[in-house]
Amino acid sequence: LSMCSKLCYAIGGAPNQVAGSAAAFFLQIYLLDIAHITPFHASLVLFIGKASGAVTDPVAGFFISKSRWTKIGRLMPWVLACTPFTIVSYFFMWYLPPFVSGRVAWYLTFHCLFQALTTLFQVPYSALTMFLSTDQKDRDSATAYRMTMEVLGTLIGAALQGQIVASAHVSHHCTVNPSLNTTDSWYDTPSIPDPSDPLSHQVIYMIAAGVIAGVYLLGIVILFLGVKERDDPYALNSDRAIPFCKGLALTMKHGPYVKLTASFLLISTAVQLEQSNFVLFCTHAAGLRNHFQYLVVTILVSAVVSVPFWQKFLQRFGKKCAACGISWMIPFAVMLVTIPNLILAYFVAFISGLSIAASLLLPWSMLPDVVDNFRLQNPHGKGHETIFYSSYVFFTKMSAGIGLGISAAGLEFTGYKPGICRQPDDVILTLKLLIGAVPAILILLGLFILLFYPITEESRKETKLALEELR
Repeated sequence: LSMCSKLCYAIGGAPNQVAGSAAAFFLQIYLLDIAHITPFHASLVLFIGKASGAVTDPVAGFFISKSRWTKIGRLMPWVLACTPFTIVSYFFMWYLPPFVSGRVAWYLTFHCLFQALTTLFQVPYSALTMFLSTDQKDRDSATAYRMTMEVLGTLIGAALQGQIVASAHVSHHCTVNPSLNTTDSWYDTPSIPDPSDPLSHQVIYMIAAGVIAGVYLLGIVILFLGVKERDDPYALNSDRAIPFCKGLALTMKHGPYVKLTASFLLISTAVQLEQSNFVLFCTHAAGLRNHFQYLVVTILVSAVVSVPFWQKFLQRFGKKCAACGISWMIPFAVMLVTIPNLILAYFVAFISGLSIAASLLLPWSMLPDVVDNFRLQNPHGKGHETIFYSSYVFFTKMSAGIGLGISAAGLEFTGYKPGICRQPDDVILTLKLLIGAVPAILILLGLFILLFYPITEESRKETKLALEELR
């Protein structure tokens, strides 16, 4: 693969991460503090939206596996067809409708549409890795390029959104030291004063949505112009596509795939909890209300610059060994929860970025190895790649949706009130648990399961030689 092809492939995945990052970091606080819907309703929007995206994964995998080859490939038409609808749904997901009673239904509808459409993009795009090259090093290199650009896209999305909408979440009268104010009025003071122009917050969020929609369109154009999809090089003309249900049953019995999916299901849920609650934690529990956008940027810059390091590390020491880097965020997140200090917060943000980069790169680097291992055991079938990728994304999205739903419901249960300067102590304790203890437990469980993942560097080389002989 040429560097240009790998770069164009990588740029194509960035827009999805730009939009997803903005939603991951800011949608929950937007729903609570701008749209003024209750934490319970926000939890429904977040969970059902993620669940709709998860349910779309196997459906997308089914239809894509039935697709016929066209002049531009079998996967590329799906990527192009869903893009305009994704942009429209994302734009309206940040629109503040003039009516109040139907706002929950509005956000639920467009969040579900956005999640479902991004799935229709993500499944064929991620499976495209298998059709860029037959060489494992080329695919690993393309995956590293892709994850670097996707983390950069995550950075761009959070930075753009954070810088544009920060003024909607910063209130000067909330910067008073709460310990000096012992009256109950502190708890009832709105952190977001009613603006003289009721459309001001809507305009800010719509500007951010428009900018990100433009980035989305540009990235897809570069992907289409710069990447050529190749047909399955291992399939014989006599080979038939594996039926979707049979293929799904076979993947669920494939040991390496089950262990990999279970491990990163827990790890991705932990990372999602960190992302969605970090801004709320900084705003309400750590006294870092005026720094959250810079802390988010620090996390993501650290993640971007560390992806090449992790790529070199896994090539030198192996992919399972590189997974240890995911655990680095645990002690530092616990320190931030117990000692909310500004300098410590930036240091924790930097270390968290290193861990997040490892958690993003590893599963997508290991999944092609699992697909190759399955191909070796089932040499006379084709079309199973999208089944692997769609079911993997299904499980990770569903687990993340459940985690987000439970976390938002926990805020409702402990008494979160939108628009007040200081939340009750129970809410602050809940945010600390969601940032510290819960992700730590999930990451440790995920890494424990990964210990039993059977594909080693030696077995990868053996599989590569066997597939070359088969081809």
